[in-house]
Amino acid sequence: MGENPKALEHEDGIVWTEDVGAFDYVRQSVELSVSTRRKPVPWRGHGRRVGYAVLRPDAPSGDVPGKFVRRVFWVKEHDRSEQPNGMYKRSAPSEAVDPRTVAPGVWGELTERAWGAPFPEA
Repeated sequence: MGENPKALEHEDGIVWTEDVGAFDYVRQSVELSVSTRRKPVPWRGHGRRVGYAVLRPDAPSGDVPGKFVRRVFWVKEHDRSEQPNGMYKRSAPSEAVDPRTVAPGVWGELTERAWGAPFPEA
């Protein structure tokens, strides 16, 4: 997933709905049409939401009037946090980021901790 600068420019905070200390990685995605700046981002995707970004009270709408661009963090049932010996024991999905690298206005990063092993050599 590529970075979306619009998702970061008006962030005011990150709300974790679960203890991120339990996660080597979370999945990071951008919701383009959220009807609120600060309330929880509705999650209709697969898996469960474990966090979301909140925007400054004066953040403008995105491309659709009254809708806001916000990041959401989530995990799937087959992620390492749920199945430590599963398919992501020594890898991570493409949208994975180390939650310790997430901050308002800062795109999360994939670290070796999130990957579950040293990065493969190119």
